[in-house]
Amino acid sequence: MTRLAPGAVTDAAALSVAFEAVPADQVRSGAPATRYVELDEAAGRTIGVWEHTTGVSTDVEADEVFVVLAGDATLEFDDPALTPIELRPGSIVRLEAGMRTVWTVRETLRKVYVTG
Repeated sequence: MTRLAPGAVTDAAALSVAFEAVPADQVRSGAPATRYVELDEAAGRTIGVWEHTTGVSTDVEADEVFVVLAGDATLEFDDPALTPIELRPGSIVRLEAGMRTVWTVRETLRKVYVTG
């Protein structure tokens, strides 16, 4: 994990953090990788920037709100009562802990997130 120092400025498109491959048991298609940088952590919440390269992967979510900065993806849910969400710059999404998701990323996705 990398943390942004107070008062520092960074370009979210040029994070100085290396991508790591998504674990094989979470990959459905392609060779997706992710990276993130935490911007702040206090009072039980974390704010950061996260990226996911092209490909399809699964995840189990935490309580989170995020805003998409860049990219093109579809977020699907194992719960058939929930409709898939098309993610593009400006999309704002709320996830609940325990949700099982499938991320289909067509163009590297970058988001700012708040968890906790």
